Amino acid sequence: MATSFASAGAGTGALAALLVLADGRFPAGGHAHSGGAEAAVAAGRITDGRTLEEFCRGRLHTTGLTTAALAAAAAAGLDPLALDDAADARTPAPALRATARRLGRQLMRAARAAWPSAALDALAAARPRGAHQPVVLGLAARAAGLRPLDAAYAAVYESVGGPATAAVRLLSLDPFEATAVLARLAPAMDTVAGSAAAAAARAAAEGPETLPAAAAPLLDITSELHAAWPVRLFTS
Repeated sequence: MATSFASAGAGTGALAALLVLADGRFPAGGHAHSGGAEAAVAAGRITDGRTLEEFCRGRLHTTGLTTAALAAAAAAGLDPLALDDAADARTPAPALRATARRLGRQLMRAARAAWPSAALDALAAARPRGAHQPVVLGLAARAAGLRPLDAAYAAVYESVGGPATAAVRLLSLDPFEATAVLARLAPAMDTVAGSAAAAAARAAAEGPETLPAAAAPLLDITSELHAAWPVRLFTS
């Protein structure tokens, strides 16, 4: 079931659209966010390539899985407002909820310019202060002709790509080493994206409450601390 579900909806140019959507140069605002890496560096939890990989792996299997499932569900056509409520319930930290909506608002602007769609317009009207970023990501993927699995891949890559890029700036980490971290995580990204797409397929039949709600309490706590810093390099 997961395979047929994930394969549905792919259209001409869809793979190229996935590259556009996942490109770090896509103007969705992600460059201003570290995905928790800045606070982890300050706390001494990320110091080099090995600890960056540990951080990213943990983030991938928690936040990455949750956001990827939400994105896949939105790409599959589930009610985006119900998914936005589900995302809120899965984001206990106020700082992270604000970040998700800020990123969602920025992604919405870029997505509507790249792939105009009535669904994106309707969500923008219903959530003028911004919907959660993975929900917008899923709708953007759907508008671009991508599959739910593609949306999940974009979300899981973002969940680790952001911290890896931030670590280069925060630690003056060798960018080749940071890229090697992402390459080593590729099999885990495959696994998590597949699990997210399968979860979205279940949610299509059973409702969004069945979507994963993997938690990362330390990320929640440090996001609140980071938001109170008077000086920081990244917004989150």
